[in-house]
Amino acid sequence: MGRVSTASGGSRAIAICFVAALIEGFDIQVAGIAAPRLGPDLGLSPSQMGMFFSAATFGLMFGALAGGWLSDRHGRRMALALSLAVFGVFSIATALASSYEMLIALRFLTGVGLGGALPNLVAIAAESAEPEKRGRAVALMYAGIPLGGAIVSLISIAGLGDGWRMLFVIGGVLPLLIIPLVLQLPPLRVTAAHGSGGIAAVLGHGRAVPTVLLWAGFFFSLLVLYLLLNWLPALMVSRGFDRSEAGFVQLVFNLGGAAGSLVGGVALDARNRPLWIAASFGGLVAALALLAAAPANILVTLVVGTVLGVAVIAVQAILYGIAPQCYPAEARGKGVGLAVAVGRFGSVAGPLLAGVLVASGQDATGVLVNILPVAILGGAATWLLARRRRTAQTA
Repeated sequence: MGRVSTASGGSRAIAICFVAALIEGFDIQVAGIAAPRLGPDLGLSPSQMGMFFSAATFGLMFGALAGGWLSDRHGRRMALALSLAVFGVFSIATALASSYEMLIALRFLTGVGLGGALPNLVAIAAESAEPEKRGRAVALMYAGIPLGGAIVSLISIAGLGDGWRMLFVIGGVLPLLIIPLVLQLPPLRVTAAHGSGGIAAVLGHGRAVPTVLLWAGFFFSLLVLYLLLNWLPALMVSRGFDRSEAGFVQLVFNLGGAAGSLVGGVALDARNRPLWIAASFGGLVAALALLAAAPANILVTLVVGTVLGVAVIAVQAILYGIAPQCYPAEARGKGVGLAVAVGRFGSVAGPLLAGVLVASGQDATGVLVNILPVAILGGAATWLLARRRRTAQTA
């Protein structure tokens, strides 16, 4: 698949992908601020609320697989436009939910659309840039996701989350509005008619070990990220902060994440990529340890929360930037889609792990300390992947 033919076309494609990612970040996190009013309105029990949070994540897994396959089969533009239409329509429909069963089905289908969009955003951003700038292009696109989350945090802090139905309508209308822009993008053409078939396209031709390392990096890093996205405010409240202070910690975490995505882009395009990757994961481990040990002081926690956001999203940007480089153009959609899908198992496992730790009597410090080995495992897998790619390119 060739990249967009002109520099201006490439910049426009990356800008559209950034906006789409920002909307995706909004939709991924909006359930959190809708929940306090949604639950009582629909009479949901705590276990039903847990399923409400998980339904979209399960949909993301299936959507990533389907979106990757559609991307290689029918082109990036059409696959992205279809994904945006799916999560837009079903997000709006979520606002009309009148029962638990209807709510879960609609959130699952919204997740399918969200999951289908992401591998296409990654592929379009990578293929719209010059080879030496592809890491930065993907990282710039990915910065939209934490910025979308930051908008959700601001809505929560401003106390505007009461009208939960309108939040889902907004989250659904926005992706529908940018579909015409996506369809106007210059075509990205597949060099092999319909790509090579099935899982062999991803695991064959010496790609098995890099693919497994990529999957491990995604799984462990997304476990940490989604544990923090779901539990950071609650952990901060358990340390004695009020809800507004916890909301500010979540806000700076997301804003730091947007900056961290750009840091990840620099790391990807640096000459000594493995060293940058080691530094990024080392920063994540250090930030988790600092937050665990920090006193219950809001200023200190805001600073550490910002550093943690920078580190954890820099790691994500690195992985999303490496993923399309691991596969030829005709298998890129499937390869990235599978990696995103495997990572989503980590996004499910993270919140569940925190719940188990809290139920066992662990406080905020204990939860953060217990995920340090997980972050180290993700770093080791990603570093080994970068070393293998550097050795192969040198050879």
